[in-house]
Amino acid sequence: MTAPVRLGIAFLCHDHLDVAAQMVRLWRDGGAAVAIHVDRRTPPDQVAAMQERLSDLDDIVWAKRHQCDWGMFSMVRATQETARTLLDQFDDVTHVLVASGACLPLRPVAELCDYLRRHPRVDFIESVSAQEVGWTVGGLNLERFQQFFPVSWRKNRRIFDMLVDLQRRLRIKRRMPEGLVPHLGSQWWCLTRETLTAILTDPRRAAFERFFRWSWIPDESYFQTLVRRHSTRIESRSLTLSKFDHTGRPYNFYCDHAELLALSRCFVARKIWPGAHDLHQAFPRDLGPDHVRDEPDPSRVERMISLAANRRTLGRPGLYMQSRFPAKDRENGKTAAPYAVLQGFTDLFPRFEEWLQSRVDAEVHGHLFSPDGVEFAGGRQIGPGAIPAYPETRDYDPAGFLTSLIRISDRKQLFQFSPRDQQALNWFMVTDPNATLRIITGAWVVPLMHSGMPFDDIRHIAARLQQTELAQLDILRSVWVKADVQIWELADFAARPAALLQRVVRDVTPGVWPLFDQPPALRPLDGLGRFLQQLRNAGLQPRLMGDFPATRSEKEWHV
Repeated sequence: MTAPVRLGIAFLCHDHLDVAAQMVRLWRDGGAAVAIHVDRRTPPDQVAAMQERLSDLDDIVWAKRHQCDWGMFSMVRATQETARTLLDQFDDVTHVLVASGACLPLRPVAELCDYLRRHPRVDFIESVSAQEVGWTVGGLNLERFQQFFPVSWRKNRRIFDMLVDLQRRLRIKRRMPEGLVPHLGSQWWCLTRETLTAILTDPRRAAFERFFRWSWIPDESYFQTLVRRHSTRIESRSLTLSKFDHTGRPYNFYCDHAELLALSRCFVARKIWPGAHDLHQAFPRDLGPDHVRDEPDPSRVERMISLAANRRTLGRPGLYMQSRFPAKDRENGKTAAPYAVLQGFTDLFPRFEEWLQSRVDAEVHGHLFSPDGVEFAGGRQIGPGAIPAYPETRDYDPAGFLTSLIRISDRKQLFQFSPRDQQALNWFMVTDPNATLRIITGAWVVPLMHSGMPFDDIRHIAARLQQTELAQLDILRSVWVKADVQIWELADFAARPAALLQRVVRDVTPGVWPLFDQPPALRPLDGLGRFLQQLRNAGLQPRLMGDFPATRSEKEWHV
């Protein structure tokens, strides 16, 4: 027959003493013995108010108070003092659990005692080797044992960092006391009376304390290391549900986490927001005799926290948030969905957007980055997500304009592009795996040929557009391209426009072949060879159109 179990609570608190008093009453009413330690820096009037609230409980004890600093040995000293008081005052305590004013018992104390009874002589304490496992998040690992940490990281961060850097330069490395292997873990443990007594009465306790007094955050290593010296059976996990984010800060649980906490079937949870009064009223929760022996299942909470952590650190694809913007390459995907960019097609095919819209499963826009304004599909002045067509709004943040348009729309976005348009997003688009770019180089020369403008004006415009497109091509052919890019010279495309257009339609919106039976009307290209020759004669070397022979049978262009 197993021996009876009496749980003792080493209760540590420093603020929100009204909530702490409520937690003490929960533990005591559940049958646990409670020893309370209040940080010595807590104002006396608050301590007196807490003592008054608990004055009707004559079976709780108050430990000697110590001034506690985060990350310093004083936290260990307070825990030692509280545990020692608990063991001295309650001879029947068989297990000691460390709790704080932010810890909430989720299940009745009797269920926790029954669980401990069914696991005799087991010490529940997270204890992982600092030499083999990177337990820490965003902090020091082995260095916390090898260097000296005489100042508080929170109070004197600059001095703290300077001392760490100096000791690294001087290659200072302290040695662990003989017989100890450094271990790390949560400070919220539950030890048997025998193990805890052995730690507190260890003949070498003074030497161990001298060592850990200069370590960093010793409350996460002192008991976790010494338990390996004295325990006969360690379960390296905590009975307290306590989770940390990617920066090493504990997550807070709020009122809307009530069902999640109940489903976890954990015995204790921290860190509970002091204002979560609904949680304080709802727990501890007794689910009846059928659930008395439920095993703690923190995996539900861990999955939820993992999803929340990913959402916080990565965000949603294509949605820029404060933690990632404007830092380059920290986005979780530049855009939220695939989109397509067609360059040169509106120069060759009149009314191209109307023809394409009826043949693809996408929203076909005109030139979204035209200097004159945003050409939304159908000529709308307000686009998806109430995005206005004003160029000033778009040009204030071109990347934000494009990513918002793609993220807010359910359909695939497809738009036209040209050297005439704003070029600010060239690098953005070619390094975006969601982008599909189909480009006909030199196509802008066809509208110029039919424009009827004075030839001198045509030459100047052609020189500027060619320079712009050449710069764009340098980007499109860089080693950093991640988009799906295909480029044709004008002559190559004009030689077989129907077949290549068929391929473009297939690429931008995969479907059943054939995708269309009637290609759009092509602008006349007669005389283009002679026109290009005239540009050469005027001192401009066309480099992007391909080979269009200049024959005398073609129309003459007069400068």
